[in-house]
Amino acid sequence: MNDPAVLTGPAEPVRRRLGRSGVEVTPLALGTSGIANLYTPVTEEQAREAVRAALRRGVRHFDTAPHYGLGLAERRLGAVLRELPRDAYTVSTKVGRRLEPSDAGGDDLANGFAVPATHRRVWDFSADGVRRSLEASLERLGLDRVDVVYLHDPDDHEAQAFREAYPALERLRSEGVVGAIGAGMNQTAMLTRFVRDTDVDVVLCAGRHTLLDHSAAAELLPAALDRGVSVVVGGAFNSGLLADPRPDAPYDYATAPAALLERALRIKEAAERHGTSLRAAALTHCAAHPAVTAVLVGARSAAEVDDCADRFEEPVPDALWEELRATGQLDA
Repeated sequence: MNDPAVLTGPAEPVRRRLGRSGVEVTPLALGTSGIANLYTPVTEEQAREAVRAALRRGVRHFDTAPHYGLGLAERRLGAVLRELPRDAYTVSTKVGRRLEPSDAGGDDLANGFAVPATHRRVWDFSADGVRRSLEASLERLGLDRVDVVYLHDPDDHEAQAFREAYPALERLRSEGVVGAIGAGMNQTAMLTRFVRDTDVDVVLCAGRHTLLDHSAAAELLPAALDRGVSVVVGGAFNSGLLADPRPDAPYDYATAPAALLERALRIKEAAERHGTSLRAAALTHCAAHPAVTAVLVGARSAAEVDDCADRFEEPVPDALWEELRATGQLDA
């Protein structure tokens, strides 16, 4: 590729620092599970154009993980990024699930990805596992470094994550191998412990700071603000319900319960009455808290990237928030 035109835009993108690190990210970031055949296949061309569309729209931060498509996300992302100047973007990846070759056959749909099961995931939060996982990620990405490394879903490995994996990340940061470290999870309790008890730069909170789930606001966001730790918010649409609320819409990777679907529809109606969209309100809500540095969106195509970027820029009137608070849809 080596096409500088992909980096052109109306202006130099805004960048914000992650915690006390030297890593700066754009307020809108692209997650890559979608281009790794999440649920259904995405072609190489579609994946490439999704990343290129993000770059054209001013997105300069990209999040990936070995878990996504058994390494496919890292390979597809790296194929685009490594032909650009290395200081033009920042990348985060994750450790905690190592990939080992497997000859079991079949596919990986049990884990959500429409890819051949050429590898198996091995939970490993040991210090050696952290380094081995990062080295393999760099090879798949085709890059000499990543900017951020997260511990990925250490829910059932809390003791080892704090005792071995986190100190290994600290060493990687002190050696200059990575610029920022943190943890990424779908819960708030352990993320709050990372914020309070360690020296992480950033936490990635997925699905717990949305229009339908306000749990991050109780402890995690105030603690992060107090400690100077950045929060990157993922799952703004709660897997899809807040993007397109319908009877078969997913919520946190399962079919949405009827009560949540009804809530989403009520918020959608309110947003449209105030001249905006549910998707714009969902993204604006995630970005509004002062502890939040970036919002991570997933997309499977250039059209989805463009829609997310448009909705992220769409004005949301204060009157909508006033109505949602008055009707109990949002906490005061």
